[in-house]
Amino acid sequence: MTFIPTIDWLTDLNVFAVNRLPAHSDHPYYETMEEARNAPPMKMRYELNGNWKFHYSVNPDHRPKEFYGSEYNCSGWGDITVPGHIQLQGYGKPQYVNTMYPWDGHNDIRPPAIPTDHNPVGSYVKMFTVPAHMENRPLYISFQGVESAFYVWLNGTFVGYSEDSFTPSEFELTPYLVEGENKLAVEVYQRSTGSWLEDQDFWRFSGIFRDVYLYSVPEVHVFDVHVRTELDSSYKKGTLQADLKLLADQAPSKITAELYDEHGSLTAATDGFLSEGNWTFSLPVEGPKLWSAETPYLYKLYIQVFNESGNLVEVIPQKVGFRRFELVDKIMRINGERIVFKGVNRHEFNCRRGRAITKEDMLWDIKTLKQNNINAVRTSHYPNQSYWYELCDEYGIYVIDEMNLETHGSWQKMGAVEPSWNIPGNKPEWQDIVMDRAISMYERDKNHPSILIWSCGNESYAGEVILNVSKYFKSVDPSRLVHYEGVFHNRDYNETSDMESRMYAKPADIETYLRENPEKPYISCEYMHAMGNSLGGMYKYTDLERKYPMYQGGFIWDYIDQSIIKKDRYGKEFLAYGGDFGDRPTDYGFCTNGIVYANRELSPKMQEVKYLYQNFKLVPDQSGVTVINDSLFTDTSGYDLEYILFREGKEMAHGIINMAVAPLSEGRAEFVLPADSVRDSGEYCIHTLLKLKETTLWAEAGYEIAFGQYVFQVKGTEKPALIPETLRVAEGDVNIGVHGRDFSIMFSKQVGSLISLNYAGKEMIALPPAPLFWRATTDNDRGFSQSYHSGVWYAASLARKCVGVEVAEGDEQVCVTFTYQIAISADVEVKASYTVLSDGSVRVKSVYHGAENLPQMPIFAVSFKVPADYDQLEWYAMGPEENYSDRCKGARLGLFKNQVSDNISGYVMPQESGNRTGVRRVSLTNRDGIGIRISSLSDPLECNFSPYTAFELENAGHHYELPNVHYTVVTVACKQMGVGGDDSWGAPVHDEHLIHADQDMEFEFMIQRI
Repeated sequence: MTFIPTIDWLTDLNVFAVNRLPAHSDHPYYETMEEARNAPPMKMRYELNGNWKFHYSVNPDHRPKEFYGSEYNCSGWGDITVPGHIQLQGYGKPQYVNTMYPWDGHNDIRPPAIPTDHNPVGSYVKMFTVPAHMENRPLYISFQGVESAFYVWLNGTFVGYSEDSFTPSEFELTPYLVEGENKLAVEVYQRSTGSWLEDQDFWRFSGIFRDVYLYSVPEVHVFDVHVRTELDSSYKKGTLQADLKLLADQAPSKITAELYDEHGSLTAATDGFLSEGNWTFSLPVEGPKLWSAETPYLYKLYIQVFNESGNLVEVIPQKVGFRRFELVDKIMRINGERIVFKGVNRHEFNCRRGRAITKEDMLWDIKTLKQNNINAVRTSHYPNQSYWYELCDEYGIYVIDEMNLETHGSWQKMGAVEPSWNIPGNKPEWQDIVMDRAISMYERDKNHPSILIWSCGNESYAGEVILNVSKYFKSVDPSRLVHYEGVFHNRDYNETSDMESRMYAKPADIETYLRENPEKPYISCEYMHAMGNSLGGMYKYTDLERKYPMYQGGFIWDYIDQSIIKKDRYGKEFLAYGGDFGDRPTDYGFCTNGIVYANRELSPKMQEVKYLYQNFKLVPDQSGVTVINDSLFTDTSGYDLEYILFREGKEMAHGIINMAVAPLSEGRAEFVLPADSVRDSGEYCIHTLLKLKETTLWAEAGYEIAFGQYVFQVKGTEKPALIPETLRVAEGDVNIGVHGRDFSIMFSKQVGSLISLNYAGKEMIALPPAPLFWRATTDNDRGFSQSYHSGVWYAASLARKCVGVEVAEGDEQVCVTFTYQIAISADVEVKASYTVLSDGSVRVKSVYHGAENLPQMPIFAVSFKVPADYDQLEWYAMGPEENYSDRCKGARLGLFKNQVSDNISGYVMPQESGNRTGVRRVSLTNRDGIGIRISSLSDPLECNFSPYTAFELENAGHHYELPNVHYTVVTVACKQMGVGGDDSWGAPVHDEHLIHADQDMEFEFMIQRI
């Protein structure tokens, strides 16, 4: 059929694919068995990636309409790289929005209309010559991803049209080829009907952003392979079945199938046979080794196709995993065992390339997931590149494969559910275009054992159209379950999803559901909104895994920050967020929710994820360790169990235990510590570590996969005190000086604080200590409107009145106490006492007397500045990464070193970061080792050492806005509130991690010179 292309297709719900080939499996194929075994780059595939000629138009009226003609000269055009986004290569600008549609406020339109004034058009041209070995064969072109709609011409003749940005679009080119050089022309539109269905929480780009390649096929070609593995109820007898679709009018003489194990030994073989016009075969497999994320065992199936003359013309190597995923007694099970998803939502993203990610990016990602105990990924919110599923098969990751559908802005406005014009809803005219996306995903991805669940898309409300998608998945694939969260908003369509799936439900709400005899198992398809300094309280969710069998885990939002490299006005690169490109409307920094930074460095939040997602729980005490193995199929024999005894952070003893704790059981290993290792008084800590014995695909031998610790005290006789020296006190009209051998400490009645710590001529105080009640607002604090609720503490930190100074002198110590009032309440009183000892040490005590009717307090601390040359830190505290009261499960007690600059974490918008809990002592020195030590005197402290004050961080929108570094800011806290993370738009920090201002508080610490 001849089609005359028109831009009217962009808004025609019935036109979303013209001349596009049917979707099919993503299998490779070769001409010989040797090639199939070695799997070199496919000879019958020719990449068109690289440089293309390019023209950018802001809307269709300005596009070069006839550019596809053979005589049209494009040599003067600019250039663009494929794959890649138009907006990241100097054309137009990227735009970040979350739920609202990107034209909101510019165009008053409703679907399927699209903006006409701003619909960027990319005109692409690529000249190519068909490789000699691909001549005289049918030739096809595959576009793996184009956003959002595109037209294709070859040598001036229209080839086809397609929408759906995230699944392949393929066309036959054979009829349009000419000898020698061919002109391929592609016209890409950013806005189309499909744009209404692609309202995901991501940057709005356009262009050819995934691979483009030509491919030819043998004289007999298997167009589609559908491999299914089945297991009986004992999981010991397997059957491999496959259905093959050939190109039309092709008649092989024979098709054979051979199944090999991972060692290359033949397991089973058979000949295919014709059934209802298609070739099929079935292979029984006795005692198959099973695939799971823990043991991702893959067989290799070789399908051999012979032509009518009996010659081998095609070999298809297909990896096969035997596994059974099912819902039994309202619990999801893999290979018979209850599964718990320890998952993340993952966007495809690179800070320089956007969603045009590379294989290297994907390899880094898959290894990072495995190294941090993450066993599952939801492909939020679109099908990923095929290579990602291959990696998940090989490395062992459970996948929820999500179709390319999100219409968030059509039913939720500023958080309110308002579905008056929701799409697709119950609108039959949207059924075909939506179903096409489901079919394309299913047909491409159906053979990957890592995919356990099909998802009908994300945040598109509910209705008949999506329900029909669910019914489609169930009809073509009974081996998997179907997920859709949107039924939470409309229970009339509850059958759409096989599981209860909610976004950002509080732990208490989840428990309510689980206690009320639920009909479906529960997963948190999105939880722990990891925006900025977040992930506080994650343990409340993972604790549910043991308590309720029908709670089957969740998927953190999300894996990687979506921030883009940009240059500031001085040419220095920085990570940008929404609005930084002049994009309006925008949702600003809401794109930075990752547990991995956009530059693929780990965020400190990953420390907590790795610990809470451990399959192996280590519970040590003084005589041994209990190992709780939550793995479903893996014992501990592949790991060394190491134990290390520390005293005050110094290693005293260590050893290695070999033990095999079976899956879903626990075991106990005893160890004997050397008699003299626990002799002296002090604090002791036993670390237990589970480490890989051998190198795996994802980590080297010796890599730590699990951790547990035990802290205990040994009491003893106190050491005799040093002979005190006499202190000299000089109390002037304004200042109080306390002097000893080579030190001088001064207090100011006028300033109302300690103003000098001078040790051997070196001044440590650059700005005097003061009470601090405010921390730099985190993203979660902003979402909760912390400045509104608790902003009085911001003012209280900047302005106080010293209403009393007391001096108590003794021969061996001098105590100076300052009493402060703050304007927010006449009933609040804060005292700071400084006791100078004869060796120059200063004992600091801060006391807060609370008052009623005051809002929660972000932090109760003392803060001061020292010169910036003092920037070397050694901690005896919980670490090594930053941690907070609600995000410290993964921290361990030990000695750690870093620099002050390291405590500004890479959250794209400056905010509170770098805190450590459980601080026993910390040394702050210059590079010559001179400085001070801060030590707790009773309960452990929380401390932060930063180049910036809380207020400098508060008032910077980007790191480049922060001032040059002149000081080290020391903050010693009794307590800081948790960081929260249930969501980032209103969820409070859990009550036990708040500071209630009506309660009295006090803390003490010691400052000593080094």
